[in-house]
Amino acid sequence: MKTFIVPTDFSDTSKNAARFAARLAEQVQDCQIILYNVFDKIHTGSDGSVVYNDHEARKTIMEMALASVKTDMAQLAPGVKIVCIAEEESSFIHSLEKLVLHTKADMVIMGITGATPLEQLFGSNTLSMVNKNVCPVMIVPPDAAFTGVKNIAFTSDFKDVDKTTPIQALRAVLDIFKPFVHVVNVDSEHYVELTEEYKAEKNKLELILEGYETEYYFMRQYDFVDAINQFVADYKIDILFVVPKKHSFLGGMFKTSHTKKLAYHSHVPLVTIHE
Repeated sequence: MKTFIVPTDFSDTSKNAARFAARLAEQVQDCQIILYNVFDKIHTGSDGSVVYNDHEARKTIMEMALASVKTDMAQLAPGVKIVCIAEEESSFIHSLEKLVLHTKADMVIMGITGATPLEQLFGSNTLSMVNKNVCPVMIVPPDAAFTGVKNIAFTSDFKDVDKTTPIQALRAVLDIFKPFVHVVNVDSEHYVELTEEYKAEKNKLELILEGYETEYYFMRQYDFVDAINQFVADYKIDILFVVPKKHSFLGGMFKTSHTKKLAYHSHVPLVTIHE
């Protein structure tokens, strides 16, 4: 049985991610969802004094809120098993990481919101979970609606793909969805004919993706995110797959990278799979 963990803080964005996850699990079949909430151990006033710390009462409130989200999800996907867990912990990311390892989860599915630097502060939990590299993370945009998973786009820079592609993890996620794989490379220096280097890298990827239906695209454009978003629209892509490069994804809160830009500006969910 596959296991998806869906963290929620009961925001509209996280509720939309939960609904998306329910429909996704229904397509996958033989899949359970763990709907997860972490609440802080202690609430304090401005002077540092404890305002409210009734553990059982707060846990009950969170469990009731989880039950409400579960009901919403069950209406969309009545056959999917959904388990609710509310925990009182001081660190959301650390607790989520432990749950992933304990349950051997196949994927964490989280929402993200905010395209401005200030709003991105509130999306940092999602980015931090990506950076933990404990399992694939699906980032669901706030306006994403599930329409099935038939076509995925896998972005590649076509550089040392045999060394930088997490082959086992990539194939494991592809096996969940069994989609048509569109392999996309965006480079401002592409010419009419591919270089021998690109041809050699393409041959390596063909071996890595052996057994899946694939097509390859080489696009000469300067803005990576605009190019990918246009490709998504043109080819009716359901999910984007990316491999964040080491030391580039969270190099700084406001430092740009292709993956981080896509996380905030993609119109379809983004699955991150680490090297």
